Amino acid sequence: MTHRKPDMPDDPSPNLPDDPSDDSESTDIENDLPEELRDIGVQPHRFTLSKDSNHRLDKYLQSRIKGFSRHQIQRLISLGGVTLNGKTPKPSAKLRKGDVLDVLIPPRPAVDLSPEPIPLEILHEEDGFIVVNKQAGLIVHPARSHLNGTLLNALAYHFQNSDNTNPGGLSGVGKDAARPGVIHRLDKNTTGVMIVAKQDEQHWKLAKQFEDRTNLKVYLAVVHGCPEPPGGVINEPIGNHPTIREAMSVRHDSTSRDSITIYRVRERYKGYSLVELELKTGRTHQIRVHMSYIGHPLVGDIIYGGEPVGTPEIESPPRPAAPPPHHTNARDKPEGPRMEREAPARTHKHMPTPAQHAALLRMHHPDTREPMTFTAPVHGKMGELIAELRKHPDTGDVATDGIYLNLTQAILGFA
Repeated sequence: MTHRKPDMPDDPSPNLPDDPSDDSESTDIENDLPEELRDIGVQPHRFTLSKDSNHRLDKYLQSRIKGFSRHQIQRLISLGGVTLNGKTPKPSAKLRKGDVLDVLIPPRPAVDLSPEPIPLEILHEEDGFIVVNKQAGLIVHPARSHLNGTLLNALAYHFQNSDNTNPGGLSGVGKDAARPGVIHRLDKNTTGVMIVAKQDEQHWKLAKQFEDRTNLKVYLAVVHGCPEPPGGVINEPIGNHPTIREAMSVRHDSTSRDSITIYRVRERYKGYSLVELELKTGRTHQIRVHMSYIGHPLVGDIIYGGEPVGTPEIESPPRPAAPPPHHTNARDKPEGPRMEREAPARTHKHMPTPAQHAALLRMHHPDTREPMTFTAPVHGKMGELIAELRKHPDTGDVATDGIYLNLTQAILGFA
C-alpha cells in the first residue's frame, strides 16, 4: 500500500548506498545492454562478494540498492534483471564469497509533474480527494519508461485550471517516488474508478482502508465462453509464472500468495459473457489469471490466452488459446507482441487489450466515515464491445445473488 515507506528517495543520485559495507566490491560496468534500455537510463552494476553473506539474495540487494522495497527487488529478479554468477537466481539464493552479482538498476522516475491537458472524467471531487474514471492507455504515474502523459500529469493540469475556489493539489505522500496522492493503481489498459488523495491526512486514512480491505472493489470483464456455474469463488494462490517473465500463474508452492476472486455472470452472449468480479485480495493480474485458470480468459488478454475481438469474431466466436481449466498462460512474449501489432488491422470495434473495467468502489469518507459508492460507466472499446455483443444474446442462467452492480449505471450510454 502507498502508506508504506516510499519506494524511492528524493535523492537524485545513483541508487547505491553512500556507505557500502565491506562484504562486496561495487562496480559500474559496461556490457551489451540493449540500446532501448540504455536510452531509458538503466544502470548495469556488479557486486563481487568479498565474504559470505548472512542474507538471502533479495534482502542483500535491498540493503545495497537504495530506495527499492523487497517486493520490487523480487520483481526485478523475476524479470531477469539480476544474474548470480551468470545464471538467473531465485530470490532466496544464498550468497558466498567470490559470488558475482550483475544487476540492471532501473532509473528513477522524474519527481516534477508537468501539467498536461489530458482529458479526464471526474466522478467526484472535494478538498481531500478526487475520484476519476480512468481511460484505457493511461498510466497512473510516471514510471521508468513513461515520464509524462500520465494520470498525475492530467490531474496537475486539472488542479491548475480548476474553477474550484479551493482546487487543492496532490497530497505529498509518495512525492519522493513520483507518485504523490496515489493510493491504488490500475494497469495501463484497465479502465474505471480510481481515487487520488489531495491532502496528506486523507491519503493516510484512505490508504488504510485499502490495506485493511474494508472497501469494496468490483470489476466488469468480458470473457470467452460462459463460466458454469454462473457464480462461484476462485480460491487459488498466485505467484510468478515459472517460465514467462511478464506473467503470473496459479502456483501451489512457497512462492505464491493467497488469492480469492468471486465471479458472477451478469449477461450471456453467443460465445462470450459479461462477468462481475469481486476481489477479496489484490494480486498482480489476479482477475486475468483466475479467469484463464477456469478456462474463460478475458477477451483481448493475449498473454493469458484471450483473443482480440472484432466484428468477425463476434459473428463467429473463436476458440480461445487458453489451455484447459486448471492451467494458466498460453502465449510467451514473442507471440503476444506479434498479435498486439496485428490487432489494429482487424475490423473496427476490435478489443486488442484485456476487457477489464473497475466499475465500482465502495468506501468510507476519510473524515466523516459515511459510506460512499462510486460507479464508473464503461467507455471506449469495452463499451462498444458490450453494445455489439448484446445484439447476440444467449440463453442460460445468470447470477442473481450477491450482485453489486447496477448494469444500467455501469453500461450507461451503451445500452
